[in-house]
Amino acid sequence: MNFKTFDLNLLRVLDALLATRSTTLAGQRLALSQPAVSAALARLRHALGDPLFIRQGRQLVPSDYATSLQAPLRSLLEQTESMLAGQPDFDPGASTDCLTLSGSDFYAELLMPRLARHLSRLAPGMRVQLVDLVPDNYVQSVGESGVDMAIVPATGTPDWVEQQRLHGSHFLTVARADHPEIAKAGHAPGEVLPLDLFCGLQHALFSPEGKLHGLGDTALARIGRARQVSMTLPVFSGVLNAVSQSDLIALIPHQLAESVAPRLGLSLYHPPIPVGPVEIILVWHKRASSAPAHRWLRDQIAMLMAELDTIPSIGCGAAAEPGMQTAEQAT
Repeated sequence: MNFKTFDLNLLRVLDALLATRSTTLAGQRLALSQPAVSAALARLRHALGDPLFIRQGRQLVPSDYATSLQAPLRSLLEQTESMLAGQPDFDPGASTDCLTLSGSDFYAELLMPRLARHLSRLAPGMRVQLVDLVPDNYVQSVGESGVDMAIVPATGTPDWVEQQRLHGSHFLTVARADHPEIAKAGHAPGEVLPLDLFCGLQHALFSPEGKLHGLGDTALARIGRARQVSMTLPVFSGVLNAVSQSDLIALIPHQLAESVAPRLGLSLYHPPIPVGPVEIILVWHKRASSAPAHRWLRDQIAMLMAELDTIPSIGCGAAAEPGMQTAEQAT
């Protein structure tokens, strides 16, 4: 027999004949006509080099060779049916899956504690690893770096990437509570820092790649102004700690700023021009879209991150705050 040219559909016919011992009944089981089953049997006899069935009255009696095939053939077909039945129901409580998530330390602070509490109740055997963003290659990391999913700012993505919106972030200005120049100018926390003061102070910038230009610089450039970035750090925690111990100021996503400000003795102010909102998305390779554990974890992350989809509690909507300059006003 030449297996390369063998029609595997004939195995279903052989299985039905072994079960029913009748071409008519086998045809009913397979939704085939009796002549079609008889033709398939003729092809089986030729391919396997055995009569397979001998007619005895109204019944077909299997040959010894056909009888030897019955059990392994049934097992093979059952395994095939199971394999093609689709994804099994996912039981998070029994999961021992390990999934890797790429994201900034914003999510070490605001997602992972929530996720740890959530998983300890629902999926205690699941292991989740948060790794740093891959500089200049955030989206590509889900295809090449063993990363299952990544949390990144919304951007154009390749056609092999799936995405889901998680939350938006506005930016607030953070400074140490006793910042001398801000205090001298008489500005209280929650107020808008004047443009000249904002641009005149030294800034720390979150930049995993070490770039000296960020969203705040883009917003300032639109009105023909610039700030002084004197330090970059690859993690938000480094930026916040540097600000708390110096006269540097920084632009920080409002959720993180509001979360850590009391702990680090920071005051929050509105920047003089609107910065944000930035839309944050979860991205992953399409090949993992239907994987049960992957899909379940994506849903949990989206649910937990929805809690952060807010505007700053001190107020910083899309419209400019009183005293905040728009590009039109500045020009």
